[in-house]
Amino acid sequence: MKNQRQATILEIISEQNIETQEELLNALQLRGFNSTQATISRDIKELRIVKELDSTGAYRYSTSKQETKPAFSNRLNTIFRECVTGYDYAQNIVVINTLPGLASAACSALDGMKMSQIVGTIAGDDTAFILMRDTSLAMEFCEEIKRLLL
Repeated sequence: MKNQRQATILEIISEQNIETQEELLNALQLRGFNSTQATISRDIKELRIVKELDSTGAYRYSTSKQETKPAFSNRLNTIFRECVTGYDYAQNIVVINTLPGLASAACSALDGMKMSQIVGTIAGDDTAFILMRDTSLAMEFCEEIKRLLL
């Protein structure tokens, strides 16, 4: 539900001039999402949405133009530190072992990062498969996980 809501928020701000959280909340409600202002505020922060001056001189929500670092975000760091029990790679596939029930949370966080080196993820109960673009990226990704878990 959260991922769908956040995807809808990104659609809304790309299609409409939204100036306030209240306008965003109303637009979400029109699309079937009942949320609170506090939830919208957290979504804005997580999605790195900023207010920018548009060509008419009004402010509107927009996605940040800053390129995100290829390193893990704080959200992903927290999820990994709390749930990863092991990891390894074979060719361009990374396997991450988690505590029971948390593989989908790890994959969801990775998917939300929109990292160009990741082709896709699949989660089971306690195992996540991450398809990387090539073997060297899989190896680098495992090194990043290693640094993260130290």
